[in-house]
Amino acid sequence: MSDTTPIADRLAAHVAALPPSGIREFFELVQGRPDVISLGVGEPDFATPWHIREATIYALERGRTSYTSNFGLMSLREEISKYVARLFGPVYRPDNEILITVGVSEALDLALRALIDPGDEVIYHEPCYVSYSPSIALAHGVAVPVECRAEEQFSVTATAIEAAITDKSKVLVLNFPTNPTGGTMTREELQAIADLAVKHNLIVITDEIYAELTFEGEHVSIASLPGMQERTIFLHGFSKAYAMTGFRIGFACGPEPLVGAMTRIHQYSMLCASIVSQEAALEALRNGEEPMLEMREAYRQRRNFMVNALNDIGLECHLPRGSFYAFPGVQSTGLDSKSFATGLVQTENVAAVPGGAFGECGEGFLRCCFAAGFEQIEEAMERMARFVAQRKKG
Repeated sequence: MSDTTPIADRLAAHVAALPPSGIREFFELVQGRPDVISLGVGEPDFATPWHIREATIYALERGRTSYTSNFGLMSLREEISKYVARLFGPVYRPDNEILITVGVSEALDLALRALIDPGDEVIYHEPCYVSYSPSIALAHGVAVPVECRAEEQFSVTATAIEAAITDKSKVLVLNFPTNPTGGTMTREELQAIADLAVKHNLIVITDEIYAELTFEGEHVSIASLPGMQERTIFLHGFSKAYAMTGFRIGFACGPEPLVGAMTRIHQYSMLCASIVSQEAALEALRNGEEPMLEMREAYRQRRNFMVNALNDIGLECHLPRGSFYAFPGVQSTGLDSKSFATGLVQTENVAAVPGGAFGECGEGFLRCCFAAGFEQIEEAMERMARFVAQRKKG
């Protein structure tokens, strides 16, 4: 007799329990609306710089269409080794301590799957990128969020992390500058967290995809601090600073045993990252600093305008020191973040992401991406001011 159980009831329990992405769920409301100004998707409005696109075209013309090593092109790994040492401090061996991945998202997934046994606890800070908690669940780990507060500029404290540590804690995930808040960390704050990691024998996964988009102060990688390189997996990529989102190219650097374990998973799933994307990344590292700095300056100007405008509107907003996101509070309007975002897109055709999409700690806030064009940001701020004024009248 055949089994008539509905297919939906036969899904893996840990997958069936995953919530839909709060970002994608919200943007279903946006689809098909004319004249929408989007401050929602975390994607540069700049096209990938021409010299990088040209290198990609030339790679295709030369017939560079094959597989690469599971680790990725050796020439790219050598450039990454030099780049990471110059900008971040740690020196990684290209032959077995660097893995090229399909974006940072794959690198995070590989690191978690290589480290987590069922029931292991993974500490991370919220508000955070939407995939962290689901990625932990997919690796059969237990997600343990730690709150970051607006009054602390959305940094995370060692005290808050230590309060979350138990005998099941195994991994700590950090992301600075942070999506969605733009929060950053000082060297002293990171040192206190590094001391905790050593004390409690935690492995640290540090996602530093927005590092080059640091506007004030120095960017410090926790991997550069004493005793941390040997217990840290450093994740980075090209999507944000180099405007290469569609190339889906990232990398992981870390101790050989961990990178080797990640590579074993990678070779049975993705096999290798696209060779033309790797060629593009190689060109970005060799000749991409000037256009990257020009884009960063444009983001800085947009940030300053947007944050000032949001505060003038009455939506209190700290000045993000990194990334390309502002994270204003909407509590003064009397609306929760989803109601505010829904009302804004329905009445003023401006799309921004409810803070609740980034964890419970994000409720009451709104993620506004200032990677949109300056004229679009100006118009969006005028429309948002009108929306808030109407709320106050009501």
